[in-house]
Amino acid sequence: MTEDRAQQQAGDPHKGELPGLGILAGGGPLPRRIADARRAVGGAVFIIAFEGQTEPETVTGLDHVWHRLGATSTSIKVLKAAGCHEVVMAGPMKRPALSELSLDARSALAIARAGSKVFGDDGLLSVIVGELEREGFRVIGIEDVLGGYLAPTGRIAGRTSLNDDELADIRRGIEVLQAIGAADVGQAVAVQEGLILAVEAVEGTDAMIARAGVLKRVGRGPILIKGLKPGQDARADRPTIGAATMQAAAEAGFAGAVIEAHASLVIDRPATVRAAEDAGLFLHGLVFEDML
Repeated sequence: MTEDRAQQQAGDPHKGELPGLGILAGGGPLPRRIADARRAVGGAVFIIAFEGQTEPETVTGLDHVWHRLGATSTSIKVLKAAGCHEVVMAGPMKRPALSELSLDARSALAIARAGSKVFGDDGLLSVIVGELEREGFRVIGIEDVLGGYLAPTGRIAGRTSLNDDELADIRRGIEVLQAIGAADVGQAVAVQEGLILAVEAVEGTDAMIARAGVLKRVGRGPILIKGLKPGQDARADRPTIGAATMQAAAEAGFAGAVIEAHASLVIDRPATVRAAEDAGLFLHGLVFEDML
């Protein structure tokens, strides 16, 4: 959709009880599910799809426009024209190098203000959140639209209890995760018998799992630990886990996974549980602070 068409289709922003929702769409199914959930209760949605990030099926049949990362001024203009008052960011984004971005003047200024923080894993997303809020948008979290996705405390799939050796690995993984998270590096680590096999960086969780599978030792399989970074704005990049991640863990010889309860999202819980249990893996939600 062109910018002009977005302006033509913009309705009364105050019509109905729900404010218009703008979706900044990364990859995966989450952006479409958010759109469908808001539309199911009578809300209007408009999607900013990003070249090289958003899957085409995400925007099929919905009002949308394709933009490049870094076109902040244009995105804000289109969201306002479409009558959006709330904005949500959903789906993983492949972080490009700053040199690969074609930044508009506003993005360049915002990045300059952010300084070295922009080089972190979530730095660019945090800059986008800040610019949206400067323009009066209410930036909300995925869980504000999709209820029931936050991971609960305790068993999600597989066996109920974890043994002392597994708990020791989990504590070790949480400690390392908090250390790398403080440097805004990643949200996941793989641990086996106290060894940190891999930490998540720009490659993403599933690729990290595959790398850890190559490095694992003989014996009890590694454990995936995934959670929020210290001080992270969860509206920008809340950690998620789904069936594909559990399948990747099974293929790599993992024993199971632990995610931060009430902070991480479980996508397609029935399918995720089925994938874990079919492979004999456990999946638990834990309050990380209670483990340290």
